[in-house]
Amino acid sequence: MIVTVASGKGGTGKTTVAVNLALSIMADQQDLTGQEPGHPVREKSVNPAHPLFLDCDVEEPNAALFLHPTIQERREVGLMIPQVDLEKCDYCGRCAEVCQYHAIAVVGENVLVFPELCHGCGSCTLNCHTGAISEVLHVIGNIERGEARGITFAQGTMNVGEPMAVPIIHQLKQWVIPPETGNRLVILDASPGTACPVVESMRGADFVLMVTEPTPFGLHDLRLAVEVARDELGLPVGVVINRDGVGDKGVDEYCAAEDIPILMRIPLDRRIAEAYSDGETLVEVLPEYREQFRELYERIEKATAIPVL
Repeated sequence: MIVTVASGKGGTGKTTVAVNLALSIMADQQDLTGQEPGHPVREKSVNPAHPLFLDCDVEEPNAALFLHPTIQERREVGLMIPQVDLEKCDYCGRCAEVCQYHAIAVVGENVLVFPELCHGCGSCTLNCHTGAISEVLHVIGNIERGEARGITFAQGTMNVGEPMAVPIIHQLKQWVIPPETGNRLVILDASPGTACPVVESMRGADFVLMVTEPTPFGLHDLRLAVEVARDELGLPVGVVINRDGVGDKGVDEYCAAEDIPILMRIPLDRRIAEAYSDGETLVEVLPEYREQFRELYERIEKATAIPVL
């Protein structure tokens, strides 16, 4: 099952929820395999396969600060952009006509290419009747994968100054997520907001877990994020309210009106903030939350279950 953890508003605790959910599921496996003879054996793990964690906030990935992964593989990613051989070009302008992103322009007897606008669609190459256009790789970032406390970890990082995160997220998902996930939990930690990188992180997910805070700003951006996930992509949505008790009841009223389940509440707690600032995880500092995150996963499972007709 693929779960995208998202938030319309930045700073709501999205990465905190994603990281601690993965650690709690991983701890569940260790509890099962590490029991000594004679001890009571739990009947069933909530997720019998080790979780897979992808940090898709490629502009500012930070899950590694808490999971401390050992990176085992790394590769560059980019887009194939046009390269023009002016000796073959007759400056007909057809390449500029077919480019929907205005990434190539013919000015007199010169052809200008703007890599920051190019989406790598290949239309200019396909429509060049003289064969003057070829494609070269323009590196825009890198993707990495490894292990973190038994969790399979992967992240993407966009190079400074590049404008498009979507190709990195897309290639990260293709590289790491297996064609069939089965009963394995795959967690995608999306970037904040509702722009194209968030849509790409949600695409193909089975469930979107929205992390918000009970404030007017949190509610405003939650509405926008729900519109993208549920109304545009048709994905089931649930909510985690972080810093519960700090604001008003607007988020509760909205979720009730929209029939969106509130799956977990995390109170405003100084100990949690201190742990976060020290790079420590919630379930390590306050172990009682481990069971709460396990229950969160079980609620997600129930929310995604398809009724047998």
